[in-house]
Amino acid sequence: MALQRAEMRMVRWMCDIKVIDRVPSKELRDRLGIDNIILVLQQNRLRQYGHVFRKEDAAWVRKCMEYEVEDSIARGRPKRMWREVVQKDCEARTLNREDAMDRSRWKKLIKVR
Repeated sequence: MALQRAEMRMVRWMCDIKVIDRVPSKELRDRLGIDNIILVLQQNRLRQYGHVFRKEDAAWVRKCMEYEVEDSIARGRPKRMWREVVQKDCEARTLNREDAMDRSRWKKLIKVR
């Protein structure tokens, strides 16, 4: 969320628009031809996931994706793992593992909308 606020601060500065002017963020991004930073990061994660998922099962990168680290449980909320974030990204875009196996289709499905 902080990243999105920082992005919009820069976009507003570039357009010379103050928050008090009440111009929607989407309109400002459209003016500049900028995609939403959250969607761009999501696309990059999904692109990397597809690349790793298409590797052979014996590849070290693929093994690292499936590796579970055994550690003592720290206080507070556990840190999010990359795999969990990618899983949520896939759910948000209704993607599944079979889609990732077809490279050209995957590329079209993960494009920023």
